[in-house]
Amino acid sequence: MDVSIIGWAHTRFGRLEGETVESLIVTVARAAVAHAGLAAADIDEIVLGHFNAGFSPQDFTASLVLQADDALRFKPATRVENACATGSAAVHQGIRAIRAGAARHVLVVGVEQMTTTPPAGIGANLLKASYLPEDGDTPAGFAGVFGRIAAAYFQRHGDQSDALAAIAAKNHRNGAANPYAQMQKDLGFTFCRTESEKNPFVAGPLKRTDCSLVSDGAAALVLASTDAAASAPRAIGFRAAAHVQDFLPMSKRDILRFEGCTEAWRQALAEAGATLGDLSFVETHDCFTIAELIEYEAMGLAKPGEGGRLALSGETAKGGRLPVNPSGGLKAKGHPIGATGVSMHVLAAMQLAGEAGGIQVPGATLGALFNMGGAAVANYVSILERRH
Repeated sequence: MDVSIIGWAHTRFGRLEGETVESLIVTVARAAVAHAGLAAADIDEIVLGHFNAGFSPQDFTASLVLQADDALRFKPATRVENACATGSAAVHQGIRAIRAGAARHVLVVGVEQMTTTPPAGIGANLLKASYLPEDGDTPAGFAGVFGRIAAAYFQRHGDQSDALAAIAAKNHRNGAANPYAQMQKDLGFTFCRTESEKNPFVAGPLKRTDCSLVSDGAAALVLASTDAAASAPRAIGFRAAAHVQDFLPMSKRDILRFEGCTEAWRQALAEAGATLGDLSFVETHDCFTIAELIEYEAMGLAKPGEGGRLALSGETAKGGRLPVNPSGGLKAKGHPIGATGVSMHVLAAMQLAGEAGGIQVPGATLGALFNMGGAAVANYVSILERRH
């Protein structure tokens, strides 16, 4: 593909006191443009990913990016949304603008501020990413939706509690080395496996350590066309970018198969001319540990029903055959909805540039990410490589 990432920025994720949606946007927008070696006037288009199903009282947020620099005034700016894949939707919108010849440089920003919303409101907002006629009364909100998925998986394939704890422990171990992560603590397998006062059951077989965190945060990147990227200090190119949308009602699908995820991976690998064996690492959407387990199967790393065996084998650990979520994933890093997909692209670019610090996968040459909205409804896969 003829599009590269040439600059990026990332806040820490977590409970960010004193910040607003606007301040988070401004911080990463300025930093990403500077990191790309550009001036704000060089940006041709702006895309903002912001879920805002009720988390922010300020709606109509696309123009907040202009607050980063007066030179952004009169640039086209659009907000996009696709549930928990909102950030990747923004990235893909930017790719389209460049491929259409409408822009040479696109600034993409993803943001969310969740922690200022009361817990009941958080649950209600997130549940809007499900099909309300079927799931609107689910106890525990979106965690309850995935709790049902986990329970159904256990019923079909046996108790996977050890595997889920292994995934949680792996991602917390990785996240301990990520300075952007909300939780930088290696919790260990035993803590993640054991029900306790600090790790109670939340929904079905899912405990607190099986659930991603409520987070504030922002990330941004600058996309460039091939000619514009030639003079950039660094360029991480897209070998592929695939987006597959599936039915919203889970009743219309086998929810344990994540077929949209499978199709997105199939399309992306075909476009990239690559196989899973060619990849150096994957960042995948572990909103809940059961999601990462099913994604192993959907992407083709494990056969149906055998994702748990893979999780326990160590093959997806940072030093394993294919490291999955070397950043700590959503589980440790946090999951500010609109920022997550942009964050995944930024961290993948850092890996391929050799600039990932303590979470660096040695010798990474080809990386991929999977970002999901809803229960495998919006499915995005990007495959990236270093150009220079």
